[in-house]
Amino acid sequence: MRRMTVQVKAAALAALMAGGLGACAQGPGVHPLRPVQETASRIGDPGDASVYGLYLAGEAALDRGSSRDAAFYFTRASQLAPGETGIRTRAFTAALVTGDVAGAAKLADGGLDGSDPVAGLARLVRAVDAMAEERPKDALALLSGPPAPAPHGLAVALLKPWAAAEAGDWKTAEALPDTGGNPVMLTVASLGQAEILEREGKLPEAEAAFKARLTPKNGLLVLGYGGFLERRGRRAEAIALYDKALSAKPGDLAVTHARARAAAKGAPPAPIGLAAGAAEAMIAPAVLMLAQHQGDSGLGYLRLALRLDPSLDEAWVLVGDAMTNAGDADAAREAYSDVKPGSDQYAAARGDLALALQRAGDREGALALARDTLKTTPSDPRVLTLYADLLSDDSRYEEATAALDKAIAEIGEGNAGWTLFYLRGASEERSGKWTAAEADLKRSLSLKPDEPEVLNYLGYAWVDRGEHLSEALGLLEKAEAISPDNGAIVDSLGWARFRTHDYRRAIADLERAIELDPSDPEVNNHLGDAYWRVGRRLEAQYQWRRVLSLEPDAKTKAAVEAKLKDGLEPEQAVNVAPPTPGSSVGTPHP
Repeated sequence: MRRMTVQVKAAALAALMAGGLGACAQGPGVHPLRPVQETASRIGDPGDASVYGLYLAGEAALDRGSSRDAAFYFTRASQLAPGETGIRTRAFTAALVTGDVAGAAKLADGGLDGSDPVAGLARLVRAVDAMAEERPKDALALLSGPPAPAPHGLAVALLKPWAAAEAGDWKTAEALPDTGGNPVMLTVASLGQAEILEREGKLPEAEAAFKARLTPKNGLLVLGYGGFLERRGRRAEAIALYDKALSAKPGDLAVTHARARAAAKGAPPAPIGLAAGAAEAMIAPAVLMLAQHQGDSGLGYLRLALRLDPSLDEAWVLVGDAMTNAGDADAAREAYSDVKPGSDQYAAARGDLALALQRAGDREGALALARDTLKTTPSDPRVLTLYADLLSDDSRYEEATAALDKAIAEIGEGNAGWTLFYLRGASEERSGKWTAAEADLKRSLSLKPDEPEVLNYLGYAWVDRGEHLSEALGLLEKAEAISPDNGAIVDSLGWARFRTHDYRRAIADLERAIELDPSDPEVNNHLGDAYWRVGRRLEAQYQWRRVLSLEPDAKTKAAVEAKLKDGLEPEQAVNVAPPTPGSSVGTPHP
C-alpha cells in the first residue's frame, strides 16, 4: 500500500476552484507551447536556414523545458520573417506565457494567425497592456467590440467593468457581467461588482451586491463582505459572519486569519484598487483554462494579471504550479521565489518550491527549505503539514507526527480537516503507534467517508494486522469502486482476498494491479504469494525474483529471499464473518 502526497492549501479561491473547476493545471509533461502541426509547414522555404533554424531551436528549447529560450527563438524568427503570421503567432504565444505582455501586445498589433481563439486572446492582451499603460479608454474600446470568441468571452466580461471604472464609465462598470451561468464566474463577477460600487461610494448598493450570492461556504464573498463590514466599523457583524463560515467550512485559514484580525480590532483590509481588482478578475478564468488543459490561455491570463498587478502573489503561485506541470522547473522556481515573506501566499509558494526540489531528487534541499520557512512562519499549519510530509517521505515518522500534532493544535481539533488526521494516522502507523493511528484514520474517514485514500489505508492496515477482516474487505471494495484504476487500491483488495483465502479472486485482482502498476515491488510480491498458494510455483518464483529487480526495501528483500529458498509457510485458518445483513459497506469498525 502506498500513500499519495497530499498538500494542504487554504486560499479561498483555491478552495472555491477545487469545488467548481477541478485541477488547476495541465497534466505532467504537457508543455503549453507545444506546436500546432500546420505551423511548421508554413515556416517557408527550409532553405531559409536562419528562420527555419530559429524555429527548430525554439522547439528544442521547449523539449528541454525552457520556455524563456523558446520565446527568444520564436520572436527572433518572427523578426526575420515579419510577414509570416504563423511564426508571429507562435512568438506572440511564447512571449505571453513567459511574461512579456508588452512584447506580446506589439506582436498582436502587427497581425496574427486569423483563427478566432487567437484573435480573441490578442484583443485581450492589447486591452490589458493598454490598462497597464494607463490608457483605459483604449482598453475599454477593445473590450467593447464584437463578442469575444470562445474561450475568451468570460475573461473579457470579467475584465470590462474594471476597464470601464478606470475610464470613468461608471454605468458600464456597475453592471453585473454576463458569465453564461457559470456559478464560479458569477461569484467572481458579483464580488467585482460589489467592490466597484464600494469604490464609487454607493455603499448600500455595494452591500446588497456582496450579500446577493453570499453563502457561508463561499469564501471569496465571505472575505469580501467581511472586509466591507470591518471598514464600516461593524466588527461584531464581521466576526459573526466569519464564525458562520468557519462552522460551515472548518479549517479555512483565510477566514480564520480574517476573524483573528477582526477580533483583535486590527486595521481592516483596504478597499481594492482598480488595477488590483482587474488583476484578480483574471485569476478565475485562468484556473478554468488550466483545468480544461488550455495551457496557453491559462498561463497567458495569469501573466495578464501580473501585468496589471505584479504583487498579486496568488498568480505567482499558480504560474509556478503551471510551469511545474509543463516541465519548466526553472520558470516554476522563479515564480515561487517572487512571493516574499509577509504575504498570505508565502507559505503556499515556499511549500510548492520545496515540492519542486523534492521532485527533482533534492530531498535534503526540500527539507532545508521547509525548515527555513518555519523560522518565518513557525505556526502556519500549511508549512507544518508540508514539513511533516517531507519528513514522512524520508521515513522520519515520529518527527512527522510531531509536526502534524502542532498543525492540528494550531487549527484546533474541531476545525482540522480529514487530510491532517489521515497524514498523522499514516505517520503513527508507520512508527508503530497503531492505537493512535487507528483512531486518527477512523476520524479522517468520518470526516470524508468516500475518500479512497483513507478507505485504502485503514482497510489495508486491518488486513495486514489480521483484524476486522470483513470490515476491511468492505472498505477496500468501496475504495476500488470509487477508484478502479488505482493500482495500489486494487492491490490492497487482492491482498485482502488473499488473507481470507479467496485465492481465485485474489489472483484476478493482483494481476490487474500488476497491469496498472507493474513496477511496484509490493504488488509483485503479493502476486507471487497468491500463485504459490494455488500451486503455481514457477510463476510465484518468477514474481519474487522480479521483486528483487525493483529495488525493494531491506525488509521486503530479506523476506523475498527467504521465500525463494523455502517457499511460503503453511497457511493458517482465518475467521472472517460475513457482513451483518443491512450493514453499510465501508463503515469503519467501531
